[in-house]
Amino acid sequence: MKARVSIIMGSTSDLKIMEAAAKFLDDMAIPYEINALSAHRVPEKVVEFAKGAADRGIEVIIAGAGGAAHLPGIIAALTPLPVVGVPIKSSNSVDGWDSILSILQMPGGIPVATVALDGALNAAILAAQIIATGDKEIKAKVAEYKANLAKKIEKANAELATIERPFKTN
Repeated sequence: MKARVSIIMGSTSDLKIMEAAAKFLDDMAIPYEINALSAHRVPEKVVEFAKGAADRGIEVIIAGAGGAAHLPGIIAALTPLPVVGVPIKSSNSVDGWDSILSILQMPGGIPVATVALDGALNAAILAAQIIATGDKEIKAKVAEYKANLAKKIEKANAELATIERPFKTN
């Protein structure tokens, strides 16, 4: 089994956030790899990873980082693959805004799709949707996942309908 998605994080302290991406990819049966790579501590390894990812069969890269969050942008500069950035609120973060803006404000020509702060689940969903453009089986799984989201809301509304309040009209 070859990985189709690569989950990268700046350090293992980001794992508690990035595990949501891994879990979703497990649920979708999309093979992935998961590694820690620091743009600041091992930049040469980041370059090697980014330049070789497409040749290894990777289709989408999910890169999570906190603080200055350079990892997704450096990877995006070095690969033709789509990169989904996950800003992470870390211990040295300025309420997460430093990570969000570092990933979001990429220069022209170096796009990074950016999800919400600590939004690894959405990053994995987006990765699956990107893969689904050329994979009918994954497309069906993503469609089923989204249909189940709708069913949860229908169930919630049915439960809310049973609540009686003096001025509630529905």
